[in-house]
Amino acid sequence: MSDEPKTPPDDDRALVRTAQKGDAAAFRTLVERYQRRIYQLALGMMKDPDEAMDIVQETFVRVHRYLPSFKGDSSFFTWTYRIATNLCLDASRKKNRTERVELSESNDAELEAGMDPPSAALAGPQRVALNQELKGKLDEALAGLSENHRVILLLREVDGLSYEELSKVLDIRKGTVMSRLFHARLKMQKKLREYLGAQAPAAHRDDEGEGDDR
Repeated sequence: MSDEPKTPPDDDRALVRTAQKGDAAAFRTLVERYQRRIYQLALGMMKDPDEAMDIVQETFVRVHRYLPSFKGDSSFFTWTYRIATNLCLDASRKKNRTERVELSESNDAELEAGMDPPSAALAGPQRVALNQELKGKLDEALAGLSENHRVILLLREVDGLSYEELSKVLDIRKGTVMSRLFHARLKMQKKLREYLGAQAPAAHRDDEGEGDDR
């Protein structure tokens, strides 16, 4: 997935307009552009390739169904990810994998000061170099999080969405994004320490604050 753009291509709007007129090739291009990224999100949430593929298919069934009424108030990328994320959350909750955790919102400035960059074990080239045992522990730790925490970590750490994109995709305030991500990272780090002890990645202070919000 590293060879795919992290920001929506400029010609999405043109393709959407063409697809809304019934052009199957334009719609197919949009599907091909995002299906792999949505699959990665769904696989991270469900941990089952078949269930992940079902979510991908249902996402684009809904996209196709509602595309004629899509007004473009948000980007096609954001709209599609929101559909996929909601399907992931619904499917995960139905499986009762984890206990949902109610999150309290904290002061935005306090959270911004406490935000840390992606864990070295979760993002960047280091992730590729993880051995299978560590990867298994990461998967266990992720699976033990609430659906809300798991999805925001996957969207941020794996798919690289900005805080603004997370706010739009999850339909929550930016302050809530920061709060949820903050607590999700803390819980993930705690679980990794339980599994790995001294080998667990340590948290780092984000010296750039919101400058990481691309």
